[in-house]
Amino acid sequence: MLSWTCTTAQDLGHLPIRARLCGPFNIGEIIERAAEECGKRQMPLNLDALMAICRHHGLELKWFDGDGRKPSGALVRSRFEAPGTVWINKRLRRQEERLKYELAFFVGHKILHNGDGMISPHSAVQAGDPESPGSAGGMGAQDVLYAWRDFECSFFAGALLCPRIPFRRFLIREAHSVNACGKVGVTPALVMRRMTAVSPYRHWHFFDAYPPGYLRAVYRGNGIPLPWGNMSLVSDPCPRWAVFRLLQQTPEPPSEIRPKSQISVMQDGKRARLYCCHSLLTRDALDELHVLSVGVDLLPALDAQGFDGEHIVAAVAESCRRGGGDGAIPADATNAIRAASQVLNISWIADALETKASVICPRSGACPRPPQSCA
Repeated sequence: MLSWTCTTAQDLGHLPIRARLCGPFNIGEIIERAAEECGKRQMPLNLDALMAICRHHGLELKWFDGDGRKPSGALVRSRFEAPGTVWINKRLRRQEERLKYELAFFVGHKILHNGDGMISPHSAVQAGDPESPGSAGGMGAQDVLYAWRDFECSFFAGALLCPRIPFRRFLIREAHSVNACGKVGVTPALVMRRMTAVSPYRHWHFFDAYPPGYLRAVYRGNGIPLPWGNMSLVSDPCPRWAVFRLLQQTPEPPSEIRPKSQISVMQDGKRARLYCCHSLLTRDALDELHVLSVGVDLLPALDAQGFDGEHIVAAVAESCRRGGGDGAIPADATNAIRAASQVLNISWIADALETKASVICPRSGACPRPPQSCA
């Protein structure tokens, strides 16, 4: 089954974790408390302070050659050697934000699992890499164990570097700007993921995707349908998703593609939904392009402010229908969405109002647009 669906064993192990994470249960509360006790809610947490935490917990940092790669092109960023040695790729010496995350990740392993060494190496793996962990030989208990521990230690690292209360206040000050990541010394990916964890508004989603259409990470607290069938390549993606639009663009350094904010209408069964996403084209530790996308379901926010959310969504959908798939957002809907963005204090929702709304769907084969406009 794993081979037939192009799903690795560890990917399958992550499915129940994501199902729990996206549900109503806060499974990270214990991990949050452990991280806050470890870091004393310090933010930003600089590299010297993090190194002191490592020493306090008996971790020793060693470096290995950062230029060697597997035949598949995978680059190992870090690995753990029990009982307390963290091996870090020398390439991360020039990437302090990623170095801090790797150290925080293994601090989590030391605290949560007593540094027993049952944890996967961290690799920047090219999309579709056949040597990804668990890609052969079926699914074993160790695959599930590693998947759970990857999640736990990743959650710990985020909570250590971006503790809940200070980071929530930071997001309010910065109006949830992803570009503010440099002020706390973390990556844009970590800022996006922590938004979904610390916000009192629960209707978020997050995607991390690699070209031409591989999904590497997902959070769907707002229940948005996946534009992917599984963790592998999409055969018929809807090209109107902002994440797929950006995946099609390949800037040459030093040129950059600006982050894209988009308001989208999606038909979810008999009910239309209204989403806003903020997507960023960036590079990983392997210097591979990938797209990070974070977004919210606007309907609960509109309803909470006393607006007729269903009517607003219908008005935006009708404008898109008349425009063949893209349409200007009507004035009344614009005013309501802007008011909701101010209450949520999310600046990129207001930014998205400057462009047309778009109809999106989980699969291009089921797209309600005229065929000639679905491109």
